[in-house]
Amino acid sequence: MDCLDGGPRTMNPRHEESQKKPKKKSALHAPRHTAPAQKPHHPPWEETEQTEETPDEEIVQEKTSQEQIPPDTPDLPRRETAPMDFSAVKARLAQSRMPKQTIPIIGEKYIGTGITGIDQLFDKGIPKASTILIVGGPGSGKTIFCLQTLYEAAKAGQKVLYMTLEETPDRLRQHMKDFGWDIEPLEQKGLFVIQKFNPLDITRQIDAMLEQVRGELLIDLKPLLIPAGFEPDRIALDSLSAVAAALFEKEESYRLYLEQLFKLFNDIGASAFLISETPDPVLRLSTTGVEEFLADGVLVFYNVRSGNIRESAFEVLKMRGSGFKKKIVAMQIKEKGIVVYPEQEVFTQI
Repeated sequence: MDCLDGGPRTMNPRHEESQKKPKKKSALHAPRHTAPAQKPHHPPWEETEQTEETPDEEIVQEKTSQEQIPPDTPDLPRRETAPMDFSAVKARLAQSRMPKQTIPIIGEKYIGTGITGIDQLFDKGIPKASTILIVGGPGSGKTIFCLQTLYEAAKAGQKVLYMTLEETPDRLRQHMKDFGWDIEPLEQKGLFVIQKFNPLDITRQIDAMLEQVRGELLIDLKPLLIPAGFEPDRIALDSLSAVAAALFEKEESYRLYLEQLFKLFNDIGASAFLISETPDPVLRLSTTGVEEFLADGVLVFYNVRSGNIRESAFEVLKMRGSGFKKKIVAMQIKEKGIVVYPEQEVFTQI
């Protein structure tokens, strides 16, 4: 370059050397790919402090998730617990589901039914020569109970009489066979007798006897109901409802029949079970309301409906001369007969 005066310009050696050297690019003009994309740029003094105090992103997330868990909350996935021993619970449950027979079927003053669970509801059993009313709706287990307890008594050597006013003897034998109760050997020994009665025949005989005694309240029902020469220890009558229906509009005759019937069972010293059909659910215990007052005991069988499910239940409502548990307990009709669970209460409201 020429000077203003036309002569050549002389350049300072230091200035000339600085122009020949390439200029250094500042940090602001550094290529973007040289810095990690996930980390913002900081001055060197800030980077040193941040590196020492700030952990990696994964560590920060793990620490944050751990801080969200309360310090007293156990680490469930990593917690090791000892296996629990349910043997005692299972044993107790099995014992309550399958109660053992505790009362003998034949005793000096008390008798047992021979049905699993029912006898455990009594302190001593059913007093001998008692008249028991068996109450329940259709399909609740009344007939099965009577057949089963008479079968168990006959196996133990007692003489039993099943008086039926509805079912035929062959049909009753088939019912018992379905449960595995073979009564043929017992019938051959004279221990089990099934007697069929016509309710209309009974009403005619009662009316005729009432005419003979001319209003006196003394009727001998033994020749009408008990086979000649047979002295039963237990009797089942199926059912009082059939007699009441036959004596419809003859309430006085029915009451007289009941009184003499209870007197007969007491005179011969037999333990009697009288079936009474009731509506479902059980709203009343008998047809006239007299039966439960004359009876020494009342056993109620329930067949309760809850939605589309039915639940069977059992209750000892009354028993003269014997203590008993006052509660409604669960019951099942199984392939071998009735089973009552004295420690298992019913969930359905009755």
